[in-house]
Amino acid sequence: AYEAYEAKAARGEMKVFKQVRALDLWRRMLTMLFETGHPWLTFKDPCNIRSPQGHAGVVHSSNLCTEITLNTSHDEVAVCNLGSVNLAAHVTADGLDMEKLARTVKTAMRILDNVIDINFYTIPEARRSNLRHRPIGLGLMGFQDALQTLRIPYGSDAAVSFADASMEAISFHAIASSVDLAAERGRYSSFEGSLWSRGILPIDSVGLLAEARGTATRDGVFDRSSKLDWETLRQRVVTTGMRNSNTMAIAPTATISNICGVSQSIEPAYQNLFVKSNMSGDFTVVNAALVRDLKARGLWDEVMVSDLKYFDGSVGQIDRVPDDLKALYATAFEIDSAWLIEAAARRQKWIDQSQSLNLYIANPSGRKLDTLYRLAWQRGLKTTYYLRSRSATHVEKSTLKGTDGKLNAVSAVVPAAAPAASPIFVADARKASDVAAGEAELGAAWGKACAIDDPDCEACQ
Repeated sequence: AYEAYEAKAARGEMKVFKQVRALDLWRRMLTMLFETGHPWLTFKDPCNIRSPQGHAGVVHSSNLCTEITLNTSHDEVAVCNLGSVNLAAHVTADGLDMEKLARTVKTAMRILDNVIDINFYTIPEARRSNLRHRPIGLGLMGFQDALQTLRIPYGSDAAVSFADASMEAISFHAIASSVDLAAERGRYSSFEGSLWSRGILPIDSVGLLAEARGTATRDGVFDRSSKLDWETLRQRVVTTGMRNSNTMAIAPTATISNICGVSQSIEPAYQNLFVKSNMSGDFTVVNAALVRDLKARGLWDEVMVSDLKYFDGSVGQIDRVPDDLKALYATAFEIDSAWLIEAAARRQKWIDQSQSLNLYIANPSGRKLDTLYRLAWQRGLKTTYYLRSRSATHVEKSTLKGTDGKLNAVSAVVPAAAPAASPIFVADARKASDVAAGEAELGAAWGKACAIDDPDCEACQ
């Protein structure tokens, strides 16, 4: 469609337009990201090429948190019914509990399918869309908690491999559960003509994107490796059908992860110690796994608490903390965002929608942003979320012990315990805005700074 408009302009059939160099536009976008952390860059081609519902319309925009990629039109307002699996509750020191995860995903898919029927719809366009396509967005939270249980640093090949394996399992059982529901309750109305009906699963649609770009699905550009029996499931999808047009999307889980006591979504920890404020007051939050490890090595004392405060919850600059713990409990700005993109790319091949992916750069520059966002596009990501950066100035800090006025210095060594029992699945629902609403929301947020530790920030609820 865009190329058709370009052709019309070249023929003189369009009079009202402005032409800009693509590179100039890209630089302006990166400049705005550098200054404000907005706008959130999303890539329309992979969103549409890999959409199971390409036959039923166009993905014009994502929702506010950039994990929902559903069709919208004048007659239909997209609605997605979201839920999140607590990944930390499905991991032991021995690895991922596949049987437990399969049971949880199966239960979650049934719950979310029920939500579609009993939901309250404010406008008929939303009701029509949801009942016709029945999309679901099953995601996850507690990813970093799971890594810490397995003793895997976020910035590592092992973390990327775990992101791949865990998302493959969720994807496999989510799709299988939708097939089971289709056998029990019937297919969704617009199934015929979808990628599902043609036997093209999310892992297969990676090939469609590679073909459209003229890129080989090898050499690390698009990874298509798998471990489960996808061929049998593929045949079941074609013969039985799907209950839901879409099955997966990874939301930010800023609120529900706090309720469950785990890390947000697929995010690395922002800090290991911070103060959370809400209407009930201020609460000190500390990484319980880190405390357990420090206690196990005899390092948890008042001096350590003071140093954590002084270094904004980071153990990276505390001398007596050993290197293995510094790597395991590295905070968001201490992890190269390229690792976040690589892990997200491994997940994306299994997801039929997208994921809410924040990127962190302590000291951003135009060159760094260009490299990072080009990598996101090259790896086939559909969307990105906030660009987080540190403030240019800081208040001078000190911690006092007694009244001598001296800063307590520190140094360390550690194993970890399994996370405390917490809910394994949380569901909610939200609406994906159409193009106009999306632009309005972006305009309202333009230029504002997002406070990552503000529980009242509406962008992350």
